[in-house]
Amino acid sequence: MKTLIKNTWFFSFLMLAVFTSCRTEESEFIQTPPEEGLTLNSSVASLMQKTAINDGSNDNIIDYANCFNVKLPITVTANGTEMDINSEDDFDKIEFIFDDSDDDVDTLTISYPIQIIFADFTEITINSNSELVNYASQCNGENEDDDDIECLDFQYPITAFLYNSNNEIIDSITIDSDSALYNFIKDLDQFDLVSINFPIAVVLSDGTEIMINDLVELENTIKAYDNSCDEDDDYDYNDDDCNNCTPSELIDLLTGCSGWIVDKLERYGNDYDDYYKDYLFNFHTDGTISVYYAGGTDYGTWSATGSGSNITITINIPEMPYCNNDWILHEISQYSESKIDLRVGDNDRIRYENNCK
Repeated sequence: MKTLIKNTWFFSFLMLAVFTSCRTEESEFIQTPPEEGLTLNSSVASLMQKTAINDGSNDNIIDYANCFNVKLPITVTANGTEMDINSEDDFDKIEFIFDDSDDDVDTLTISYPIQIIFADFTEITINSNSELVNYASQCNGENEDDDDIECLDFQYPITAFLYNSNNEIIDSITIDSDSALYNFIKDLDQFDLVSINFPIAVVLSDGTEIMINDLVELENTIKAYDNSCDEDDDYDYNDDDCNNCTPSELIDLLTGCSGWIVDKLERYGNDYDDYYKDYLFNFHTDGTISVYYAGGTDYGTWSATGSGSNITITINIPEMPYCNNDWILHEISQYSESKIDLRVGDNDRIRYENNCK
């Protein structure tokens, strides 16, 4: 999550004597006050660099490592299925295959060689799984503190003006990525003074955009939102499946397809996967449910409320008690089939499946 920014002409913080004795035509236009200059080892420079660090946790389903990413594209084999992973969106393909069955051992095989990208954006080539595991063992463990600030990102491009008080050269620099920002700050020296062309924008983890007008405001904003989100530095790829789910998405899917079946059912820690075998469930827009099976038809009601990972689906079919609960939406999957996974705690689960997408 990262971004740079723009400022006004700066550098009026040089002594008047310097201006009168050494001023060039370029320096005559520099009018930014001293407190708006970005300098080596300043607090705001450090915070900006930490916000621009490469986040190594977003591909943990592949490498189980928080301090580096696998450089895409790569080819992997998940539970026997080979696939190309070209972007972060393709991580879901691996998860859908892993989630398809709870009765197997999930395995992921990477086709080597690959490259990995460290927090500072340096890269190396990895030729085997043992090499990858060796580098992963040097990372922090799950949910341990690290330098990476993941709860806000810069919006690019950002324009910066660089003035070196040792030789009075001014450069205009366009920063268009986290790696460019990280290395720009890393390469500052003790003589460098930097002005950013404000305003710039940062985006929070919930999508909120904040406009920043100066370095003081930027520093305060980064500090305020540094720990405002779950950075998800663990290896549980299932714990954020419905962060962006909505009741309308669920309702549209359930009511848009007919003939849902129950392919997973656990109640009170017991397995009832085949209990409603060949039953067809239809969810209607008026909040009613009709269930068709060889022996007849049963009716009930349903509703969905909440948002994100806290959507509750209340199902009440009097003749089918194992279906009834205030279920929590765990995941919506539309990989090979449409699947809606509902859970309560660790012992109750129902998953509806449909070939309709």
